[in-house]
Amino acid sequence: MLHFECDYTRGAHPKIIERLAETNLESTPGYGEDEYCEAAREKIRAAVGKMDAAVYFLVGGTQANAVVISHLLRPIEGVISADTGHINGHEGGAIEASGHKVITIPGESGKLSARAVRSYLEGYYADEAWPHIARPGMVYISFPTEYGTVYSKAELEELGAVCREYKLPLFIDGARMGYGLAAEGGDVELSDIARLADVFYIGGTKVGALFGEAVVFPDPDLARDFFTIAKQHGAVLAKGRLLGIQFDTLFTHGLYFKIGKNAVDRASELKKALSEKGYKFYIDSPTNQVFVVMENGRLASLGEKASISRWEPFDAGHTVVRLCTDWATTKEEVRELTELL
Repeated sequence: MLHFECDYTRGAHPKIIERLAETNLESTPGYGEDEYCEAAREKIRAAVGKMDAAVYFLVGGTQANAVVISHLLRPIEGVISADTGHINGHEGGAIEASGHKVITIPGESGKLSARAVRSYLEGYYADEAWPHIARPGMVYISFPTEYGTVYSKAELEELGAVCREYKLPLFIDGARMGYGLAAEGGDVELSDIARLADVFYIGGTKVGALFGEAVVFPDPDLARDFFTIAKQHGAVLAKGRLLGIQFDTLFTHGLYFKIGKNAVDRASELKKALSEKGYKFYIDSPTNQVFVVMENGRLASLGEKASISRWEPFDAGHTVVRLCTDWATTKEEVRELTELL
């Protein structure tokens, strides 16, 4: 069975497994206070260009989103997101369960535009009843988006300017950060993310780690009491070194960026092959997620040999299908899927 349904079906990069095995019998302090976590923090600070940044390692993406949002919002506030944002559609109401409303705005190819955010904020404060409505307290985006699209540097700067004008923190979900940074034609670097976002996280679960995300506050003052909030949410790993070792490995010799590029390169090969076969693309994604329109009658037979994600209906006879490559996808796997298609 070929697996192209998502980018977290495999274990971890072999170098991570090797280091976990090598250090297995060591005894270290818990909760991220060990030497491996500190080494990983230093490498991440260097990579983002903020040597005083606060870095925390959490166990997963949903926990990272829920903890960051709970940390930054007052009880009366909500978080602005594109209607297709991950926190709105794929996290089981985790944000609402923590007492905060997800305020949705229609996205454009999965992205949240500065224009749309400004329009919403102007309308909100023009409403005389605004004290009766959940107050927008921060802005959430993901890089890349749920549709594999990426923001340009100019788009991020425009969005950041609106956030600063209204004094709203900008939070970037980086569950697939490695693939967004490797996007074809992209002009955003990790240092740009750190310059323009108030908080973001670097995804490990989907980009080569067994599990884990690295939450980064470029301004450490914004991270006050973050650890305790994370603890309240059950997002802190007692054996924290398991996270530190993984991120230390990923940020040694540029491994994180190299394996992110592998996924994008394989996706590019897949798109080229699909285009030659006459497939219609639902959206132009420059990352590791490929969205194609497929006849419903072909889905059942394809599903016998390849696991894919049925994304949404296209029309009565067709479905939008998502095909994901990942950090370890091989040319041979792409070739086999191409033959099936």
